[in-house]
Amino acid sequence: MVGSNYSASGFAELDDLSASAYGQAVRMGRFERASIAATLSVSPEEVARTELVLRHLKLLQPMPGDPSALVPVGPDVAAADLVGAAEAQIRDLQSAVTDVRTKLLSLTPLYFEGRRERNRVEAFDLINDATLVQSMINERRQQCRSEVLMIQPGGPRPPEVLSAARETAHEMLGRGVRVRTLYQHTARSDLPTRSYVREITEAGAEVRTADEVIDRLFIYDREIAFLPERTADPGRPPGAAVVREPTLVAFLCSVFDHLWDGATPFVPENPKAPATGDDVKRSIMRLMAKGFKDEMVARRLGMSVRTCRRHIAEITEEMEATSRFQAGFNVAVSGILAQLNDLI
Repeated sequence: MVGSNYSASGFAELDDLSASAYGQAVRMGRFERASIAATLSVSPEEVARTELVLRHLKLLQPMPGDPSALVPVGPDVAAADLVGAAEAQIRDLQSAVTDVRTKLLSLTPLYFEGRRERNRVEAFDLINDATLVQSMINERRQQCRSEVLMIQPGGPRPPEVLSAARETAHEMLGRGVRVRTLYQHTARSDLPTRSYVREITEAGAEVRTADEVIDRLFIYDREIAFLPERTADPGRPPGAAVVREPTLVAFLCSVFDHLWDGATPFVPENPKAPATGDDVKRSIMRLMAKGFKDEMVARRLGMSVRTCRRHIAEITEEMEATSRFQAGFNVAVSGILAQLNDLI
C-alpha cells in the first residue's frame, strides 16, 4: 500500500528502496521493472510500490511519444513540478495575511483617537481573561523599544517563573531594551532568585530591592501599564487593568521612579544583603509599632508568616518584652521609631 508512504503534509515520502530504484532507473535511462527487481533482489510487488512512490514524487514521468515508458527526471525538476502549486498557495496566503494585518493595524490611530474622545474615566481596559492578559504582555514585550519597568512583590519567585523570566530578560536586553526590576528585600535570601539576578545583571539588567513595594506592575516604554485585577474569586487567575492614558501612565512611572530611588541595588555577591541584616528587622519593628498583625506584616514585607514570627520573636527578646504587643508598644514609645524613620 502506497498510503503508508505519505507524510502528514500529503506528499509521498521517499524511502530507501524507492531511492535505490530511482538510482537504477537513472543508470538505465528508464524504469525497467524486471531489471530493477533483479538488481535490487525484491519482489515485483515491491517494485510496483516504488514505482507509485516515484511517480507521486514526480521523479518518474511518461516518455514523450511513448506514455507506457517511464523515464527518470532530475530532482530539481521533480521538486518544482511537485511543490510549485503548494508554494504558490503559500505565497498567496502570506500575502493575504499581510494584507489583512496591514488593513487592521491601519485602524490603530483611529482606535486610540476614538478612545481619547471618550469619557476620560474609560482610560483603561479591564481584562478578566488571564490567558489574554499574558498574550497582550507577550506582544508588548516583543514591541518594546526602549525600557521596561517591573515591580515584583512577594519575596522569592518560583523557579519555573524565573526560568521564563530569564529567557524574556535576555531577549529584551539583546534588543537594547533597558530592564529595571524592583523586588522586596526578602527575595535576597532565595538562592534561585540570587542566581537569576546575577545572570541578568551581568547581561545588563538593573535590579533593586525595598522593604515594601506596591502591587505587581509592568510598564512598557512608559506608554502602557499592566496592573493586576482585584478579584474576589480565589479559584480564578486574576486578569489585569491595561492602562494607556498618558497621564495615568506617567503617574505610575513616577511611583516606580520614587520607589526605585529609595531602593537598594541587588548585588548577589554581597554577603551583607539587607534581607539577612538589620533592614528587615527595622521594617518589621516599624510595622509592629503601627499595630499590624503578623499576617499583615508578612504580606507587606513579602515573607512567610513563619519567618516573620521568627523575626518578631527575636525582636521581642531584644526589646526585653514579654509579648509581641509589648514589643511593638516599646518601639513606639522609646524613640526607636524616629530613628528607624531616619534610616529607611
